[in-house]
Amino acid sequence: MGNHLIWEDRFNIGIEAIDKEHKKLFKIINKLFAFSEQEVKGPWVCQEGIKYFKEHAFEHFAQEESYMEAVSYEGLDTHKRLHEDFRKRTLPILEKELEKSGYTKDAIDHFLGVCAGWLIGHTLTEDRAIVGKETSKWVNLMPEEEQFVVKGTIIRLIRQMFQLKAEAVSECYGGEKFGKGIYYRLNYSSKNGKQRDIILVFEEKLLVHTIGKLIGDCSGKLNTVILNAARYTVRQFVESIQKHFPSEAEYRMESEHLLTYEQFQRILERQLPQYSLLFDTGEGYFAYCAMTPRLLKEIKPAAAQEEHTMTDIEKYIRRNERENRLQKKKLLVVDDSDTVQLAMKGLLQEDYQITMVSSGAAAIRSITLERPDLVLLDYDMPVCDGAQVLKMIRSETELADIPVFFLTAKVDKASVSRVIPLKPEGYLLKSAKPAEIKKNIDRYFEKKVIGKNVI
Repeated sequence: MGNHLIWEDRFNIGIEAIDKEHKKLFKIINKLFAFSEQEVKGPWVCQEGIKYFKEHAFEHFAQEESYMEAVSYEGLDTHKRLHEDFRKRTLPILEKELEKSGYTKDAIDHFLGVCAGWLIGHTLTEDRAIVGKETSKWVNLMPEEEQFVVKGTIIRLIRQMFQLKAEAVSECYGGEKFGKGIYYRLNYSSKNGKQRDIILVFEEKLLVHTIGKLIGDCSGKLNTVILNAARYTVRQFVESIQKHFPSEAEYRMESEHLLTYEQFQRILERQLPQYSLLFDTGEGYFAYCAMTPRLLKEIKPAAAQEEHTMTDIEKYIRRNERENRLQKKKLLVVDDSDTVQLAMKGLLQEDYQITMVSSGAAAIRSITLERPDLVLLDYDMPVCDGAQVLKMIRSETELADIPVFFLTAKVDKASVSRVIPLKPEGYLLKSAKPAEIKKNIDRYFEKKVIGKNVI
């Protein structure tokens, strides 16, 4: 989705008052995205801005419901239920996360991402359904009493299987992204010719922290072993849910597939959900989506189960590794101390491609050959110190725009004055906590991405 919402004509539903309010909500979220980047006052500004967003959203909900009532919109009760779910479940849990984290940038971005995703999805489907431009995808939701039972069953199973205390975030999860997700589809059929899909969505870190832990995998990364272990754990999880509901007993699993996010969205668009529940487990988010049963003749026969799923997993892992390689920025560490080099490599290699050199001359060669995305440059080096290296970098037209952070043991006034004309990106103190050093590097790249996304 990025960090800036763009208003498009398709968001207009043709009711001036409602369209005006939708545009205003978009603007508020965009301002909050911008405020979250202000390091000094960002958290406080966002805290106040979020209050304003809530107040405005709730007023809009009331106005929209009054309009639907005035025109006798038949989907009024369902629409009100969606508003209530967002107001009473989703927002309070997101706010709790904000308060618990102390309004960190990650928590603020997560809050804004979920709110923006909900607003986009709700506007393009449910609000357009008011004027007949779309059909509500929530018309077949099960009664709240049954939703409550399913929700409670899932929370108990998560606690029993993974010792996690889950909390329902939404009973009308519309497919909004929440971190890097894994979308796992199970297809079931019955003797009377009906089929239904159940899709489970896991935040990637949730599988790593639960399945990975159970099988003793200490890599901290998703791999083929974890995904295959997850397959069978997921089947048992769904079967345990089915045991609690007699109507589910007639269904038997036919196939299973790993989906892309786009495939998951297409299924949600064309298949009506009976349940679409989102949970916060404390280790990551989890969603359980069960689609309305439909006749077997309406869909294509299922693919061969085991072979197809193994191929899916292999493709997913390859794609995941390729994306990680492509996404990893290249960092060049220039320092004459082996101890510092090894410490920086250990700190950064999981998220960045690290190259290490120990002299200014080697730094220039490496920069020329590999062109890093960022250079971490020791200030105090023999023969050719950091200031001289940066001067050489800036004197070469092809290298002049490469960003450089000084990695130094001290920041005195004389040293800073000497290099200000060479425009370093900043200074990282070697005496700082490792987490603080990495945070500053991460923040630099986050700002670069945001700068590209802002329209």
